[in-house]
Amino acid sequence: MSSGYCMVVTTVDSEEAADRMAARVLEMRLAACVQVFPVTSHYVWDGARRKETELLLQMKTRDACWNALAHLIRETHPYDTPEILRTPITDGDPRYLQWIDEGTR
Repeated sequence: MSSGYCMVVTTVDSEEAADRMAARVLEMRLAACVQVFPVTSHYVWDGARRKETELLLQMKTRDACWNALAHLIRETHPYDTPEILRTPITDGDPRYLQWIDEGTR
C-alpha cells in the first residue's frame, strides 16, 4: 500500500551529470531531495562483464510526480538505457512527508 510518496533512483557516470540532473529535478520541483552516493556497479553490457564507478541519485518525491520525473531522467540521462526505478514509500514521518509535498509541484 502506497502513502502517495515514492523514492526514484538512477545512476550516472560523473559528478557533473549528477549535479546537472539534481539541479534540473529540483528546479522543476519533481523531487524534494536528491541524494548522491558513490557506488561500484558490476554488470553485463553488450556481452561483456563490467565494473564501473557510478553515482547513485536517490530522489524523494510524490507518486504524482513519477511520470514527469521518469521522463526528465530519460531525456537528460547520458546512458542509452538508464536505470530508472521507483520504490513506493509505504509510511513515513508526517512532517517529512509534508516537506516532500511542499518541495514538489
